[in-house]
Amino acid sequence: MKVAIIGATGFVGTALVTEFANRNITVTAIARNPKEEDSANITNVKANVLDVDALAEVLKGHDAVVSAFNPGWTNPNIYNDFIAGAKAIQEAVKKSGVKRFITIGGAGSLFVAPGLQAVDGPDFPAEIKPGATAARDYLNILKEEKELDWAFFSPAFEMHQGTKTGRTGHYRLGLENPVFNDENRSILSVEDLAVVIADEVENPKHHQVRFTAGY
Repeated sequence: MKVAIIGATGFVGTALVTEFANRNITVTAIARNPKEEDSANITNVKANVLDVDALAEVLKGHDAVVSAFNPGWTNPNIYNDFIAGAKAIQEAVKKSGVKRFITIGGAGSLFVAPGLQAVDGPDFPAEIKPGATAARDYLNILKEEKELDWAFFSPAFEMHQGTKTGRTGHYRLGLENPVFNDENRSILSVEDLAVVIADEVENPKHHQVRFTAGY
C-alpha cells in the first residue's frame, strides 16, 4: 500500500508518517518544508498545496491521500488560507485519479447539544475560533463532494502536546458527537489519532461522512 500524507511535518502529520511507516506502508511525506533525508518507507516531497496541477502529479499512483494541512494556528489569515488550501487539495486529489481521501479537520464542528456545534458555544476558545470555523465550513463544502471516497476526521477536544497518553492502540469511534470517557473528557493522543487514521486506510469504514474518536 502507498499513502500520501499532506502536512507531513506538522504535529499531526509527523505522527501519521510514523504510524504508517511503522506498518510497512510506503509513505510520500508532503510538506512546504519537508525533511531532507528519506528513510525506510518514507519519501519526502516539497509541494505547494495551492499548485493544484503539481500536487496532483505528486499524488498520482497512491492508494489513499491523507491531509493534515493546516496553515498555522497563529496565522492571522488562517480562515481564508485554510479554505483555499483545503479546496485546492481536494481538487488535486480528484485530478490525480486517487479516490480515497481522508482529511483531518477540527473538533469544533462536533455537536455538543442538539443543533449546537462546539465552535458556536460561548466557551469556545477565541484564539482558535477562526481556524475551527474554517474547518467546520470546509466540512460543509466537502459534504457536496460526490466523486471522491472521502472521510473527514474530527479529533477529540483534547489532542495537544500536553496529552501524554502516547500510543495505546485503543479508541472508540463516533460520528457527529464527541466521544467522552468516564470523566466526561473528550481526549485522544496524537499517536492514537494516527492509529485511527491508519486503521481507516487499511480497513475503510467511513465513506463520505465525518467521524471522530476518543478513549
